Amino acid sequence: MSLAPLPDPHVAFDDLGTADLVVDALYAGGANGNAGDDPIAKLVPGVGNQGGFRHCGSPAKGTVRLSVLYTTGGVVDWPDHLDTQTGTFTYYGDNRTPGRDLHGTPRGGNVLLRDAFAASHGTAAERAAGVPPFLFEKAGGAGRAVRFRGLLAPGGPNMAPDDELAAIWRTTGGRRFQNYRARFTVLDHARVPRTWLQHLLEGGDPLEGGCPPAWGAWVKGRVYTPLLAPSTTVIRSKADQLPDDPEGRAILEMIRAHFRGREHDFEECAVAVWRLMAPRTGACDLTRPSRDGGRDAVGEYVLGPEASPISIDFALEAKCYAASNSVGVREVSRLISRLRHRTFGVLVTTSYFHRQVQEEVREDGHPIALVCGRDIVGALRRYGYTTPAAVQQWLEQGFPGR
Repeated sequence: MSLAPLPDPHVAFDDLGTADLVVDALYAGGANGNAGDDPIAKLVPGVGNQGGFRHCGSPAKGTVRLSVLYTTGGVVDWPDHLDTQTGTFTYYGDNRTPGRDLHGTPRGGNVLLRDAFAASHGTAAERAAGVPPFLFEKAGGAGRAVRFRGLLAPGGPNMAPDDELAAIWRTTGGRRFQNYRARFTVLDHARVPRTWLQHLLEGGDPLEGGCPPAWGAWVKGRVYTPLLAPSTTVIRSKADQLPDDPEGRAILEMIRAHFRGREHDFEECAVAVWRLMAPRTGACDLTRPSRDGGRDAVGEYVLGPEASPISIDFALEAKCYAASNSVGVREVSRLISRLRHRTFGVLVTTSYFHRQVQEEVREDGHPIALVCGRDIVGALRRYGYTTPAAVQQWLEQGFPGR
């Protein structure tokens, strides 16, 4: 069986048993065309070669020594997501069947999540007895190859407990069920040594045997040191700004069709999408189409504590465009001209932004958030609107035709 060539550098399949885990390194799969090609099973012996939750030991018996979280990044109903800007990883549990108890899954993944997050808020000894989770992601276009994304710690430095682990409801075929949404922090440690992996697999003290300092600090004092990696690429191509899957494209087309012939009504939808991305958006008023002055809506974004908040004004423009129609300099210049001191702008489009627009906004330092079609689909999916049918219902309920 022939596989697509792997980009260099990567770790060959035959070398996996002695390899360290290096953040964002690529680990090759085998070439036999069966489950034995899975590289994770060779990298971390004892965790198996299938499923999103893989562990050495039993969650039900509390004997898990380490665990692997594996994501394909391609299950739109459960949009696992790594935010490299903040080091936050969002992962969904393994209960995806109506009629099953939240913790009654065959692999015990949700039990593992429950216990890990409970230990996170316990004593140092309880955290030390917890399970170090290792994150792997499918590497597209390279057979069974995977990429190591980092060492995780449950929760995060700026999360409330309810934000860290939440049981959320979903519906499939008209039947409801619960699953976990878990948020982890990728710790700032570039290389996990093979010696520590072997030490954990043998049941050793997780704070010994080459324990990474970032994991030790979290265990001892629940101190998070996130791996923060701001993007060096500020200009996105057309392909990067539009969904790359059929359902994502169908969702955008459904939005366009819903507002066809009444594109001004998309402004209210754009505000709702922005609220999904920026939950602390406060009061927001739509402007009259004939007198909007380059602003489809004006609002405020709230900062600070609830007892003593401050508000920053913003202006929002919405463009319900076809995928072939980019937002150009003229539209953005109109919004820029209307921004006052200490205000920012938001431009939401169902299409994409021309390269020149992005360059001018970034190079001139204009405080404008550019929200493209892919961003809209991603925001909807994170809030459970993962199919065209779900988005259609959201549109009909929130923005009925007048």
